[in-house]
Amino acid sequence: MKTCTVGEVMTREVVGARQETPFKEVARLLGRHRISGLPVVDADDKVVGVISETDLILRQAAQAERDRGHGFRLPALRRKTRRTTAKARATTAGQLMSTPAITVHPEQGVADAARVMERHHVERLPVVDEEDRLIGIATRRDLLRVFLRTDDEIRQEIIDEVLTRTMSLPPHTVIVSVHDGVATLEGRLEQRSDIPLVLRLTWKVDGVVGVMNSLTFRFDDTHPPEKHPSRRIDHYALPQR
Repeated sequence: MKTCTVGEVMTREVVGARQETPFKEVARLLGRHRISGLPVVDADDKVVGVISETDLILRQAAQAERDRGHGFRLPALRRKTRRTTAKARATTAGQLMSTPAITVHPEQGVADAARVMERHHVERLPVVDEEDRLIGIATRRDLLRVFLRTDDEIRQEIIDEVLTRTMSLPPHTVIVSVHDGVATLEGRLEQRSDIPLVLRLTWKVDGVVGVMNSLTFRFDDTHPPEKHPSRRIDHYALPQR
């Protein structure tokens, strides 16, 4: 099955910062390029952290509280408070960034990248190569591109990849129609066990948001054949002449 990868949808021209980039320059980069975050890299272009608009806002809010003399007075601060205190004093990208950076590789599937985003509650994922060097950025908008495929593109991939290539079904065995990403499958398969397989593979096609099953089968191979009790045949000896 062909699956859309991060490398196919990622943005290759990445706006990034160095650890020594001043705070105000980071703010200017976000505003100039109209982006909500950027990766921070070291001298070898390896991703060491990520900065979001939230980091900048928290820094400004923490700075304002600090200037008013509120907070940060307890001798033993909680971890979150200590982190906020550090951001309030941040003057460079290295001090402001959130670490560790959550990254993905270009060969990973779009669905996998989306799960990583949800699990870590992030809006963007730096894309790195085998040596962890920055090669792109994948945002939520980039990952959503797979759902912008036309119904005709989705339908053709179901026919080519699922029915013909993977299942080796003769043409027109299954009639496929797609409307707003919902695929409807109609037809008759030889074996009942093939139906759930076809449905699972169809769900994996990028852009599919639903699958309607109208498939039937010729033979039910999901149950063993019934065993009928054998009938004993009595043999009688013929009379001798």
